[in-house]
Amino acid sequence: MHLRSRKLPRDAVHHPVFARVYARLSVTADLKGGVATYREELLAGLSGRVIEIGAGNGLNFAHYPGAVSEVVALEPERSLRQLAVRSGLRAEVPVDVVPGAAEALPVKSEAFDAAVASLVLCTVRDLPKALAEIRRVLRPGGELRFFEHGLAPGRALAAAQRTADRTVWPLLFGGCHTARNPLAAIEAAGFELGTYRRLRIPEKGVPFPSSPCVLGVARKPFVPDMPHI
Repeated sequence: MHLRSRKLPRDAVHHPVFARVYARLSVTADLKGGVATYREELLAGLSGRVIEIGAGNGLNFAHYPGAVSEVVALEPERSLRQLAVRSGLRAEVPVDVVPGAAEALPVKSEAFDAAVASLVLCTVRDLPKALAEIRRVLRPGGELRFFEHGLAPGRALAAAQRTADRTVWPLLFGGCHTARNPLAAIEAAGFELGTYRRLRIPEKGVPFPSSPCVLGVARKPFVPDMPHI
């Protein structure tokens, strides 16, 4: 495993109450809300070495295809990391769960074929820096698979998202910011957007600030060799 030698804080994020609630709600959302289907779609066709940013309690691990040779899964919150370790032991592909922050990934540059960001870009403290780090650790042509909350297309819900983000939502939901625009941020970080689609979770009923989502793929561009002079 290509880990950097520099030491990082083992608990860059500490949300023990949210972690316990999230661990229960996320399992329910997978089983009853159809989120497991989106995880399957997110990870389909991956191969080689993969880094997962913010693995949570490890619900993605069961959906990695057999062509994946290794998953390095970062989770900064201790309680969720412990649950992710257990999930990793049950996975059909090798999973190494490690502490670390998205803004300072403790791995070497261009060491991974793909990166996975699943319901995590809404919580990172510095989104441009986190995406720059993801771009750094991907090989040229490597994929970023993303499944994220995002800014609603409608004015009313978008206004509600911004209000929620300014008040209680981040406090209640582990730093989540629902009004971020992941597509724009990914492009601004130098990725080439591929196919993506917008989702609403849950599909029916009254929408929450976190309901608008986007699922898709982006790529780190191939950088041509500089001509020799």
